[in-house]
Amino acid sequence: MYKNFINSLTLLLVFVLSNSVYGQNKSNKKNGAYQFTSVKEVGATSVKNQFRSGTCWCFSAQSFLESEIIKNGKGSVDLSEMYVVRNAYQLKGEKYLRMGGKTNFGEGGAFHDVMNVIREKGLVPQEAYSGMPEGQTKPINGELDAVFKAMLDVMVKMPDGKLNPNWNKAYIGAIDGYFGKTPEKFDYQGKSYTPKEFSKYLGINPDDYIEITSFTHHPFYEKFIIEVPDNWSWNDVYNVPLNEFEQILDNAINNGYSIGWGSDVSEPGFSFKNGIAIVPNKDVEDMSKTERDSLFSELVIEKTITQEMRQKAFDEQSTTDDHGMQITGIAKDQKGNKYYLVKNSWGTDRNDCEGYFYASAAFVKYKTTSIMINKNALPKDIAKKLKIQ
Repeated sequence: MYKNFINSLTLLLVFVLSNSVYGQNKSNKKNGAYQFTSVKEVGATSVKNQFRSGTCWCFSAQSFLESEIIKNGKGSVDLSEMYVVRNAYQLKGEKYLRMGGKTNFGEGGAFHDVMNVIREKGLVPQEAYSGMPEGQTKPINGELDAVFKAMLDVMVKMPDGKLNPNWNKAYIGAIDGYFGKTPEKFDYQGKSYTPKEFSKYLGINPDDYIEITSFTHHPFYEKFIIEVPDNWSWNDVYNVPLNEFEQILDNAINNGYSIGWGSDVSEPGFSFKNGIAIVPNKDVEDMSKTERDSLFSELVIEKTITQEMRQKAFDEQSTTDDHGMQITGIAKDQKGNKYYLVKNSWGTDRNDCEGYFYASAAFVKYKTTSIMINKNALPKDIAKKLKIQ
């Protein structure tokens, strides 16, 4: 899901875990290295591991919803990612077949896919549905994805001259064979729920959530279908100028709302290992060996991101929809530069930040494809421009 462009010194970042929220980290002891001070953080659950599955869109959106549930006063809930993934495969397969195989099919997806599943199927906790074979604790989805695709491709060709009327039963049977049948009812903390009743109990209304981006190839303050491969369901996003996009990010965090963040993470300035994502002012190919070796161990001057730069990167497809994550806070380095605290879904043992990292404001403005927020997190003046009540 990402590229490690260079090998560099490990950034010594330490988080303090308190009440399911990552607090201010301790200063880096290395001379000149990044030292962060927390400005604002919101409630978040533990870091999960999507492991060998391309389901970051679900892990990040579920993590986002878990923060919403905390804000709703329902405590810390571990939602089942594979329940949503399993149901999304069903919806995705139906779309793929109706389009004659002329649309995207695979493990990838978008934040709104989670909301679409909730509308139709609700939510369940992890304890009620793992979606994995007995004894398996982390998702491994390569085989099942290939099997579903191969099955649908045969159906699209209609070797018998027409589609078998039982195609959907056969396809759902294959899905259930890999994921297991979903529960019609389950018990949670002494009460019985259907999936739809559970999502209502948690206070999750899919209509409360919107997606936002900032591009100039569509009018501002209107919605458009964002042109990325994983938007197989053709949902739309709101479009705002870049300066207002940043205002939305900050207003959300400062008012206790987290953010679902879709971004390109294939940049040389992104290093999950080192817990940082930056946009160096000097292009990496123009750096000396010394500058490259110290890229993540010393503060660098970053590019000033403009609307034009952002659009050019998207048009040239150097900005792609690589990965979904959750922004849970704002921090500053020792020079006062702003960063966003990001919760990832690659487990806790791949960096010294226990699964989190810091993305500079420049990186977020430059490489974001879209975000998901609670519509109540919008500044009032921007909500009015978008005609959102």
